[in-house]
Amino acid sequence: MSRHKLVVEFPEIGVLVDLELDDKQAPKTVQAILEKLPIKVKINRWGDELYTDSMPVKVKEENAKSLVDLMDVAYWPQGQGLCLFFGPTPISEDNEIKPYSPVNVIGKIVSKENIAKLVDNSTSVIIRK
Repeated sequence: MSRHKLVVEFPEIGVLVDLELDDKQAPKTVQAILEKLPIKVKINRWGDELYTDSMPVKVKEENAKSLVDLMDVAYWPQGQGLCLFFGPTPISEDNEIKPYSPVNVIGKIVSKENIAKLVDNSTSVIIRK
């Protein structure tokens, strides 16, 4: 099992979010993302989830989950995007965190601050080591 530290840089709002990817659950997904870094893409907000527009990474479902944990980082095969779960989505019920469709969980958000409310749709980000 390998761990990889990444940063999601939000130049427009001057924020960095630290991620730690872990290839235990979805090794092919983690490897595909690492091979494409750095990735410059737009990010959007859906409830307390941030998700990127389509990235140059195409991976099928790999141990995909329909529910995730707080602060999970996941790859969304249907939209070819990276998802950061800072809290519930509009389709979550009770205390669950429910993605739009199943995602490959690939790590955790290490930064403690919930920045979801600071992000407008189509904010530019750079995902890098």
